[in-house]
This record gives sequence, structure tokens and C-alpha cells, in this order.
Amino acid sequence: MKICIVGLGYVGLPLAVEFGKNEEVNGFDINEKRISELKQDNDLTNEVSEESLKEAKINFSSDPNIISESDFIIIAVPTPIDDSKKPDLTLLLSASALVGKNMKEGSIIVYESTVYPGCTERDCIPVLEKESGMKYLKGFKVGYSPERINPGDKVHTVDKIVKVVSGCDEETLNTVADTYNKIIKAGTHKASSIKVAEAAKIIENTQRDINIALMNELKMIFDKADIKWQEVVQAAGTKWNFLKFTPGMVGGHCIGVDPYYLADEAKRLGHHPEIILAGRKINDDMAKYEATRLIEYMISKDIEIKGSKILILGGTFKPNIPDTRNSKVEDLINELKSNDCKIDICEPHVEGELFGCKNISIDQTEGYSMIVKAVNHDAFKEIKYDYVLF
Repeated sequence: MKICIVGLGYVGLPLAVEFGKNEEVNGFDINEKRISELKQDNDLTNEVSEESLKEAKINFSSDPNIISESDFIIIAVPTPIDDSKKPDLTLLLSASALVGKNMKEGSIIVYESTVYPGCTERDCIPVLEKESGMKYLKGFKVGYSPERINPGDKVHTVDKIVKVVSGCDEETLNTVADTYNKIIKAGTHKASSIKVAEAAKIIENTQRDINIALMNELKMIFDKADIKWQEVVQAAGTKWNFLKFTPGMVGGHCIGVDPYYLADEAKRLGHHPEIILAGRKINDDMAKYEATRLIEYMISKDIEIKGSKILILGGTFKPNIPDTRNSKVEDLINELKSNDCKIDICEPHVEGELFGCKNISIDQTEGYSMIVKAVNHDAFKEIKYDYVLF
């Protein structure tokens, strides 16, 4: 079966490269600039090396006709939230419509985007039917295999993480599993249904979000008690079953987003998700809390707040990647600006202005009232700072 990857971002591109090591695959993205860069063996997300792109047999295109050349179509597009923190399925449904218009009879469509349980069957399949004019199960089949990519992680790469797979029937499940087993050295886990696979993915991120929220709340308590949280975690971690989560600002396009998908579906089902939303509130408010702590620290050091010139080290949502989506550093900066602080940022992984701030180079860090380390980039190891958030 000829494979086509629809969406060539953090998830889709590494997947296409792995498949492309063994066979010729099609790679589609609506972003013509992205396609042009990939054709020149340049991945601006830094997930795939130039050498890997050169070696992989991938036909990159922004022409949807390339979808019709394929039998096994993997959809890997973002699933963000809107301003009201509700699931935004715009990109997912648009991709479904595009695939529906261009897929041929007998195709298998596999979704990798993170969604709430029931989304594939309730929201996506009707779009495929409408746009293709074919009937589900008769004209085409569907599977779901949630992505487990960890951006910037060069150890836990796509081929080394067990792949959860599911299908609309036994035959499709086996085909989906066999296809992924070509590239996944860690093997596959066959879920009993598409809903189970959807739910498994979303609780992975929800569980992590809640655990980080707990550590954030504990940090607030330890701050008031004048105890260093690092020493507490180190001591508690000597017990074998202690989970070594640490506090931090939770941003990005997964952990800070996915719990809202599960919460929204829970409400639709008539259940109010108290722990999930409580954890989300703590994590969403962490930037404001840390900004307040920083202002208090400056006051204790007799540093004038109004008009103070502060340099923030790092703006991405996690270390050593160029992704700024849903970065809580932006919230931190906005809080400091509301206190009339003047903010510059040093983000070596991003070019140009960021969050309305001048983005300076690493060798221009002199002349600031405060240098605050917000993201632990390797590039900052030699830079002296006055304050570190975590």
C-alpha cells in the first residue's frame, strides 16, 4: 500500500522520514513554504536532520492530488483550543475534507491527531463520507494511532516508542498494525477500539498535567515556608515509588491543551471534571505567580520596578526547540510589562522579534537590571543570570 502523510510538522515529518527509509512515500502539507524548505532538505523544526531528509524517499507536495496516489493515508495535523479553551477542530476537519475529496476507493485513513474519545467516528468520518461520496466501511476504512512524539527528544524517537493502534474492524486493525510495525522497533499495542486508543492518548497528557500541577501547588506552599523545593524533591525521591515530577510553566501544544479536550467531552457526557480543570487552572496561572515572585524579589533587592530593564532568557515552551506555541513565557512577559517593566528577550532558537520584545543575541546580555532564566536552553550554560524561575 502506498503511504501518504498529511501534515508535515513535528509529528508528520519524522513519521514520513521513518517510512521513507524503507519505501517511497508521499508527504503532503498545505504550507507551500514548508514544502519548499523540505525539498531543500531543511527542517526548521529541527526534528529531522538534513542527512535524514536526503536519505528518505519522500515525494513532498502541496498539491492534494498526491493524496489520490495513496492507499494508506495518515492525518497528522494540530488540534488546538480556541480562546474559550474549547476544542478547535478546524484543522482536523479541513484535513478530513481534503482527504475525502482526493482519496480513492479502498483507502485506509489513520488519524494521529490528539482528540477526545469519539471524535474520529463522530466528527471526522462524516466529513470523509460527505466529501468522498463513499460509505464508511464499504468504500473506505478508518484507524486511529495517536502520536507520541516528544519535540526535541533525540533519545525517545518515533521508532523507539510503542505505537498504540486501532481500526474500525479486525482486518483494518491488523493492516494498521502491520504498516506501523515496519518502522516501529518498539512494536505496537492493539487497542480494542478507536475510542480506547483516543482515550489512551489523551489521558497520557492529562495525567502528566495533573502531576505537574500538584508539584506547582507544592512549590507555592514551600515558597511560603521558605523551603527549597529542589531539596524536598531530592529527599522524597529516595523512596522507590516517589514520582519525580517537578514544578514548571506548562505550555506547548500537548500537555497545556489536551486536558481541555477530555474535560469538554466529559461535560458533554454529563460529568464535571474537577481534578482535571483544577490542575489546568493551577498550571495556567503559574506564569502570573512567578511574575509576582520575581517582582517581590526585585523589591527585596531595592531594584526599581517601574522602568526596570529586564532580560528574559528563553521564549520557547521547552528547552532546545524553536517551538513557541502556547509558551507561558509570553504570559510572564505580559505580567512584567503590566508592572511597567521594559522587557527584552534572548531566544537563540527563534529569529526576529518575539512576544513584542526585541530578541537580542547571546553576546548582548550586558546593561540589564535583571537577567531572568525562563527556559533551560543548553545555549545559556555560560550566561550569568540573576534569577531562575525553576
